[in-house]
Formats: sequence, structure tokens, C-alpha cells
Amino acid sequence: MSGHNKVAIITGAGSGVGRAVAIAFLKDGYRTVLAGRRTDALEETIKLSGVPAAQGLAVSTDVTDKKSVEALFAKTKEKFGRVDVLFNNAGVNAPGGVLLEDLSLEDWQKVVDTNLTGPFLCTQEAFKAMKSQEPRGGRIINNGSISAQVPRPNSAAYTATKHAISGLTKTASLDGRKYDIAVGQVDIGNALTEMAKKMTTGVPQPDGSIKVEPVMDVDHVATTVLHMAGLPLEANILFVTVMATKAPLVGRG
Repeated sequence: MSGHNKVAIITGAGSGVGRAVAIAFLKDGYRTVLAGRRTDALEETIKLSGVPAAQGLAVSTDVTDKKSVEALFAKTKEKFGRVDVLFNNAGVNAPGGVLLEDLSLEDWQKVVDTNLTGPFLCTQEAFKAMKSQEPRGGRIINNGSISAQVPRPNSAAYTATKHAISGLTKTASLDGRKYDIAVGQVDIGNALTEMAKKMTTGVPQPDGSIKVEPVMDVDHVATTVLHMAGLPLEANILFVTVMATKAPLVGRG
């Protein structure tokens, strides 16, 4: 465990990538605020880390709701005094297998609200906290996914929001300079989580076929995010891709 006393907020910390990253941060000594819809899942994450319960804080949060996000940051500052790191990780996908032309506006909007508006609202609150605290500044890390680079079939909503996250990362990185706020993005490819289990049984390919895709342990993602967070504020990893080595991201598919 590191000797620092930094404070991190992790959204979507009740499962998958968020849970793995939260556990890594807790074990590294971060006072960690876990945000998500289900308090029981967040508390389970803290328990799984094996650290004293007081080092973590579970806050039921709806990242699509401005007041809920404001309350998350208020509770963080009330318990721990500051915010050093925000990991914008909470995300959803539209129902699988739905053609672009058949995707409902409701399903489109749900993905946009969670995957894009959510990180924007959290980034706003992080900026307000980080620019006014002493010492000033902090770091924001966005979960972009390799869908921020290339699409999968029938993924208009998810891919559009993840491309948009890359724009938010660049803009926030620029706008954060004057406040000593560093902003970066991790694009994750085929980390084995509950959401990605389908990779091991077969997923649609651009040529219409169904193929099994290689996966990697989600702990490699946690290690990457922890490294990004641990850099001094004079250095920033703007974009990094961490993926299963044999995942079909590059090449002619």
C-alpha cells in the first residue's frame, strides 16, 4: 500500500471494470468513493478489497441526474475533504442485435444520458472541486473503450457516445490546464467482465459471421488506470489502449 493520502471517485464501481479499479485503488491506499446505483454492490466492492471499511465510501448515484452528481461530490468533500482523481466509468449499452434503423429513441437516449451526459456532469463537479482546493488540481480519467476508435456491428448508440467521450477528454484536458487538472482516457478492449462474457462464446463480426474473441483479465485495466492516476500532475497519459493482445482491433477484420 502506498503512503499517499489521495482521494478518488469511481463511477460504476459496483461491477466489472469499475469494481476492479476501485479494489486496486483501495488496496493502493486511496480513500475511495464508490458511486453506482446499488449501494449493496458498492459495499460489496469495498469488502472484497480487504481494506478497513472507513477507507471507502459507497454513495448511491445516478450519473444522469445533476443533483445526484452534486450530492456525490458534496459527500466526498464532507468525508474526505478533497478530490484528487475521478474515474468516469459508468456506462450502459443498448439492447444487443438491434439494427441501427430499428433502435428506439428511448434506448438511444438512455445510452447518451449515461455514457456522455453522465461523464460531463461528473467532470463539471470535478473541475469545481479541483480548482478550488489546496493543493489545487487533480486528474480525471475517462473510460473510452476501443469503441471510441472503431465500431462493432449494430452499435450506433454506444459507439457514438464513446467517440464523443474522446472529444470530451480532449476538451477537458485543454480547459483543465489553467487549474492544474490533467485529463486522460483509457480505451479498453475485451476485458473479461460480466458484460464481456459473450466474447468467449461468440460475437458478431463485420462480415456477418459469429466468432469467439480473445479476452484479458480485467485486473490489467485496473493496473493501467492506477498507473495513470499515480503520475505527477506535470505528466499526463492523454490516451492509452489496453486490450487483449489478439483481439481483432487492428487489421482488415
